[in-house]
Amino acid sequence: MSTLTPINSSESSTPIAEKHQSPNGATATGKTIFTVEDIQKLLPHRYPFALVDRIIEYIPGERAVGIKNVTFNEPHFQGHFPGRPIMPGVLIVEAMAQVGGVVLTQLPEVEGGLFMFAGIDKVRFRRQVVPGDQLVMRAELLCVKRRRFGKMQARAEVDGQLAAEGELMFSLVD
Repeated sequence: MSTLTPINSSESSTPIAEKHQSPNGATATGKTIFTVEDIQKLLPHRYPFALVDRIIEYIPGERAVGIKNVTFNEPHFQGHFPGRPIMPGVLIVEAMAQVGGVVLTQLPEVEGGLFMFAGIDKVRFRRQVVPGDQLVMRAELLCVKRRRFGKMQARAEVDGQLAAEGELMFSLVD
């Protein structure tokens, strides 16, 4: 499992609970983070498809907030678009899904297996994401059905401006 590290910061405008219980049973106060190494223990994604650099807020079974530092060195910018690099919308959705995956993989009733997309609804793109931006993604668990299907509300922002939002559905694959 992962190790959670408490930090004391009031940068987020989203109120969070004062105490969190980590997957290994430890209780921490303040914000809880997952480092990139912790995220790699939870999710199977690797370069160039690992799209979350850090989890800066995590409430077990409810929600997570993650960040992705968008850099010009990423391979998709070579062709999307030459002279005007823009992060592809499908990668923004994938990044939001990976933040949601952190929440889903930590649910005690669904240990083991792999969550995959089962559907994407009501996704809208509101602003471009370009190199130099820091994408802040929030994923909130709406429901889990039969321990095999999950639904999340996700949104991505840059500098407080909405970049993308939508509902993401997942299915547990053994």
